[in-house]
Amino acid sequence: MIPRFDEPVRHSIRYRERSGVYAILPLGKLVLITHQQEPVPEYQLPGGGISEGEFPLAALFRESLEETGWKIEVVRRMGAYRRFVYIPEYEFWARKTCTIYIARPVMHKGPPTESFHTALWVTPEQAIEILDAEGDREMMRRFARGINWPDFQ
Repeated sequence: MIPRFDEPVRHSIRYRERSGVYAILPLGKLVLITHQQEPVPEYQLPGGGISEGEFPLAALFRESLEETGWKIEVVRRMGAYRRFVYIPEYEFWARKTCTIYIARPVMHKGPPTESFHTALWVTPEQAIEILDAEGDREMMRRFARGINWPDFQ
């Protein structure tokens, strides 16, 4: 069963299914996260929704580059969680299935191509404190408990 985080289900709302892929991106002793300024300021794991006809890992590569400016290499799937949330960019309520991967940033291409994103290097402990989604914080906690830092140098 996929755990649920954040808001409880509201039975008066009709939710659309929205699948997304996100990455924990360690390098050295830091992890790369993103701050989205618009439409609502939020600290997030890099990633996002999977477009129709798009493969999940292709979406992860695209979203990570857009939001951080880094090309990545996937190491492994970490887990998944579900959340029920309003998505202001698309103006609908969604039942989001968020699949989390651990990946390596392998090539810095420049600043994020989405102008409302800022890439930030923080410690896993800092990320746990500032990530806005409860599920993202829990996945970062699980990552921090099980890391073997030489794997990510």
